[in-house]
Amino acid sequence: MTQSPLISIITINFNNLKVTCEFLESTKSLTYKNFEIIVVDNASTENPASLLASRYPDVRLLVNETNLGFAGGNNAGMSIAKGDYFFIVNNDTEVTADLLENLLKPFSDQSIGVVCPKIKYFFSPTIIQYAGFTKINPVTGRNKTIGDKEEDHGQYDVPAFTNYAHGAAMFLRKEVVEKTGMFAETFFLYYEELDWSARIQESGFKIYYQPEAVIYHKESMSTGKNSTLKTYYLTRNRILFLRRNVRGLYSLIWPFFIVLISVPKSTIKYLLTGQIDHLRAFWKALLWNMQHYKGGNKIFVLNKP
Repeated sequence: MTQSPLISIITINFNNLKVTCEFLESTKSLTYKNFEIIVVDNASTENPASLLASRYPDVRLLVNETNLGFAGGNNAGMSIAKGDYFFIVNNDTEVTADLLENLLKPFSDQSIGVVCPKIKYFFSPTIIQYAGFTKINPVTGRNKTIGDKEEDHGQYDVPAFTNYAHGAAMFLRKEVVEKTGMFAETFFLYYEELDWSARIQESGFKIYYQPEAVIYHKESMSTGKNSTLKTYYLTRNRILFLRRNVRGLYSLIWPFFIVLISVPKSTIKYLLTGQIDHLRAFWKALLWNMQHYKGGNKIFVLNKP
C-alpha cells in the first residue's frame, strides 16, 4: 500500500441537500488529506450544482437524469472515481477526524477487501448501530446487526472479520470493484450491500469490522411505522437475495418457508392491523419475484458480473 493512497469518498444526495452539506462540512475535520469527494445527485427536484459549486468547489458533482436508487447511484459514483480506495458513505452521516487513517490500517492484510467502521447513532452518540453482521439465515433470509441499540461500553472494540458490510459506510479496495463488479442494480434499495458482500467473499476477499474507526449516522433509533416503499423493497429483495445466494439443499427449503410461513403470517398481520397498503406492497413484491423467475432463475444469471 502506498504511503497516502487517494481515497474517493462517494455519497448520494436525493432531495436532502441540507443534510448533504452537513456531511460535507464534517469532512473538513478529516486529518487524512489525500481524498476526493463525489456527490451523486439522484435526480433531486432541485439541482444542487450552484450551491455545491459555491460552498464546496472541490467536490465533484454527478447529476443523474433519473433516480437510480442506492445501488445505481453509488455505481455511477464509482464509475468516475479516481481513488485507490472507495469510501461509500451515506450523506446522513458525520465523520470523525481520524476516520480514514483507521479505515486504511487493516489493508496491510492483502486478503481484506472491505472495511467497515463502528457506526453509532448521531442523535444518541453513546449507542451503537453497527459492529458487524451475523450471517443471513439461508431459510428465512434474515440476520441481525451486532451491537444495534446497545450502549457502547467497549464490548465491540476488538477488530474482527464480519459477514457483511454496512451500506451506510463501507470502505473498499478499487481491486474489489475490478474483480467483482459493483452493486447489483436490480435491488435498487435494501439488501444490495448484503448481496455485494456475498459476491465479494466468493471472489476471495474478506470483510473486516474496524472499531477504531467511528462514524455517526443520523438514522433514528426508532424506525417507527415502515413506509409501503420499505415494505415492498425489503420483501422483494429478501427473496431476491435468497434466489441469488443460497445454494444446495437450502435452495429447495427456503421457498417452502416463504410460501407456507412468511406469506400467511404477513398477510394475516397486515389484515388484522388494517394495513391494507402494506399488504398490497407485500404481495406486489411477491408478484415481482414470480414475474422475474422465467427460464429457471434468469435474474440470478443476469446480475452476476
